Amino acid sequence: MTVLESQLLPPVSKAAMWTGRILSGIVTVFLLVDGAIKLVPIQAVIDTSRELQIPADLARPLGLITLVCTILYAIPRTAVLGAILLTGYMGGAIYTHLRVDSPLFSHTLFGIYLALFIWGGLYLRDPRVRALIPFSN
Repeated sequence: MTVLESQLLPPVSKAAMWTGRILSGIVTVFLLVDGAIKLVPIQAVIDTSRELQIPADLARPLGLITLVCTILYAIPRTAVLGAILLTGYMGGAIYTHLRVDSPLFSHTLFGIYLALFIWGGLYLRDPRVRALIPFSN
């Protein structure tokens, strides 16, 4: 962040900063594990792919996409890009669950819950995002 940016952007309290880091950390760990298990052909991934009508050979590419987007999200300079890409990825997950008529609150809306954590964590820890999305003046 440049000196000019730090003068123009509202300060972030320590509590907000740490809450944002914790939310972002939870999301990051969850998605890193999710992406990593898709790279290894374990039975749970194969079974879930079958239930969601996803070809088994797409598990590795989906795992790689998850890992790349999550790493972008975890790096402060590319966090916004990572959040945007992960939001799109979550939209695909929501569609997939809608298509196979998964339970609404536990499966289908999970992508929305995760996206709220992604953006909530980023909002709390990054003053640039707070300036773009002001909830109050």
